[in-house]
Amino acid sequence: MKSIGRLALICLTAVVSPVAHAGISADVAEASTPVSEGVPEVAVVRLQSLLNKNLPETEWRAVAEKLAEAQVAAKQPEATLVLLSDARLRDLPWAKFWRAQALASLGRWSDALPLYEALSSETSPFQKAAVFGAGDGLRALGKRPEALQKFILLAHDKEWGTRAQLRAAELHIDLNNAGEARRLLEQLQPLSVAERRERRVLRGRLELISHRPERAIGMFDAILKRPEGTPHPVLLAALFGIAEAHLQLKTPETGDDVLERFIDRNYADPDLPLIFAKLDELYRDEHKPSRNELEKWVRRPEQPRRTFARWYLARLEIRAGRRERARQLFEDLRSTEIKSPAIAPALFEFAKFEIDDGRFDEAIAILDDARMLRPEPALLTQIDFLSAQAEYLARRFDSATAAFEQIAQRDSRSARAALFNASSGWLQVGNHARFIADYDQLEKQGGDEQSRADLRLEEGLMQAAKGDKKAAGSLQRFIHDFPANRRVSEAWVGLAELAFHSSPPRLDEARKDLDHAAGSRPTAAAAERADYLRIWVEEAAGGNESKVIELAKRFLEQHSQSQFAREVRMKLAELYFRSQDFANAQTQFETIAQQNPNDPVAEKALFFAAESAMSSMSEHTLDRALVLFDQVVQKNGAMRWPARNEQAVIERKLGKPKDALALYDEVLKSDAAVSEKREALCGKGDIFFEAGATDPSSYQRAIEAYDQLAADKDASIHWRNQALFKKGLCLEKKGDRAGALATFYKILEDEARPGERRELFWYYKAGFNAARLLEEDSKWESAVSIYDKLVAAGGSRTEEAKARLNNIRLEHFLWTD
Repeated sequence: MKSIGRLALICLTAVVSPVAHAGISADVAEASTPVSEGVPEVAVVRLQSLLNKNLPETEWRAVAEKLAEAQVAAKQPEATLVLLSDARLRDLPWAKFWRAQALASLGRWSDALPLYEALSSETSPFQKAAVFGAGDGLRALGKRPEALQKFILLAHDKEWGTRAQLRAAELHIDLNNAGEARRLLEQLQPLSVAERRERRVLRGRLELISHRPERAIGMFDAILKRPEGTPHPVLLAALFGIAEAHLQLKTPETGDDVLERFIDRNYADPDLPLIFAKLDELYRDEHKPSRNELEKWVRRPEQPRRTFARWYLARLEIRAGRRERARQLFEDLRSTEIKSPAIAPALFEFAKFEIDDGRFDEAIAILDDARMLRPEPALLTQIDFLSAQAEYLARRFDSATAAFEQIAQRDSRSARAALFNASSGWLQVGNHARFIADYDQLEKQGGDEQSRADLRLEEGLMQAAKGDKKAAGSLQRFIHDFPANRRVSEAWVGLAELAFHSSPPRLDEARKDLDHAAGSRPTAAAAERADYLRIWVEEAAGGNESKVIELAKRFLEQHSQSQFAREVRMKLAELYFRSQDFANAQTQFETIAQQNPNDPVAEKALFFAAESAMSSMSEHTLDRALVLFDQVVQKNGAMRWPARNEQAVIERKLGKPKDALALYDEVLKSDAAVSEKREALCGKGDIFFEAGATDPSSYQRAIEAYDQLAADKDASIHWRNQALFKKGLCLEKKGDRAGALATFYKILEDEARPGERRELFWYYKAGFNAARLLEEDSKWESAVSIYDKLVAAGGSRTEEAKARLNNIRLEHFLWTD
């Protein structure tokens, strides 16, 4: 819940103001009057004008004191710090106090606290105010018990008692000390309206920690219904109290109505960032939050509400999975005319959003815009850190490493992480000397053993990824130097990968390293990589595909969300296909396509799923294959036309030649690759050949298709010989035996083209068919000449040709000398 401690600055200013009036000239008093009237900006202008005059030093200091007070009241803390940097003011108690106030208003409590502590031990008009400020500083830094002691010191002070008791009660509530908080609140006798309202809010908060949210709502609601005279921080505390109560009641949709009404009426409230953040907390707790108000505020021109509405509507869209709409809202926010540090966190979120989508350059540009808004130092460091991470992810390691080293020099929580990343960056660019330097610096700064171990392991793994011969030594030293480290298993897996990828692979060594990893209480990352590597080790060993299949199945069961899951599933599908388990192959290929619908691999997976279904040969699976091939076509990728050709083959198997012809014609008229058009042309000829059994005129149409294919000078000898062979069959069917013989013989007499291997499949088919025709016509000598050619070819059917040759010679006495 929002603290009402922001009242501290108001209280301190109000209490110490009278102290500063003693001895001040009438001009200074008149120029300072707007501070007490609630318009400190006017006082700043007047006092600055006085300060610019040539005043004696004593009077100049008096004006500077009032100007510092007015600047803090006008929320100009940066100007206050500039003013008080003057050497003439540095050691004055009032200058220390207002410097502390300025730092506190900037949220720089760690810088403000020493100043408050110093003043609280000195005798000055600011001593008690400094004690109070120290209490607030300790509370802001999370040191609540120490803060409580500060307020207890002031609990009975006439001037500070009520404020200190209110603060002490708030701290007891923060510490869940309901009894002490209730005792203090019951004892309090606030005089001002502001103090009474603050006590009511604290009573409401007390009911919240006592789990009586209905009673708390009544107390908060009374303040919101009559806000007159209520300080703004107290009003916001009541508003947030109602939100917390509804979260307890699990009625966030009712709580968000209260915040939405407030935002609707107060579109320029200075605390809109906090109010929208609390509203978003309620939205996150709702099953289906309404976006109506956010959409309305996005359309309406009032600022800065419109800008914050864009930010939080973008958050809703991200949670709903509508990333493009979220990106557009962020872009609109980025181009808004509102240029305030309050918008910097939104741009920071936008940059993280872009990094998640791999848009690293866009993220870096957004972070550059965020810097221009002059965010607070802590956020600026986060911006710089994220920008360096984006550079690293974009593989611009030089610039990323330089940025991380700069961050490492700052006094921030990110310094050690930045130094770690800088070390990792030097590994990426191959600068081992700089890596060692940063590693040593990390060790000197008290870097924990795990960080140092991580870097040493990273060194070995990086060397392994780059093929560096020193990788094995680095990994072995890591195992030796950090034997009890939880990541030793990852080093063993790294060694196994080195053994596997060596030339030749050292498979037995890889297996032993993987066994060491398994016995080292492996991390999740090590277990995943080890299980992945075992698949490839066993496949490389050969001879046991069943074992490889089992390893792949086990990997998918245990690491279903792994980045390697798709590759393993593809391997499993290929193994099933290779072993002719087409049903399981089809299942795996289809799963890949379903899990990766927008990835290029989906097209390949669908194609081979269809091939698997097609290979099963049942009518049901052929129909499924047609559907899958059609899905390939719809993706409009590289396998579109091969899929159409395969569909034509299926239609032929299903006895639908007309449908097959239509598919082949579609390929021939398309922008398909030449190889696909050749296949379609050949398939078309085959359909006409098959139709010739009932319609002899179709043989001529088949011959025309085969002639076109054979005449293609760029086609391989495989296509030419196939076309000529099938043409020969057509001629024989037409009764033109002489033409058929001449066509078959043309295949035999043409040698392989330069640069091509001799094609023997169609060569043998043509030769045996030519010899058959000659034997049928009792032309034995010519048949022998054909068989001699087939024997001389030296292919897989040589023995068959030799046996036939010997039979003819024996039967027809055709032996030669």
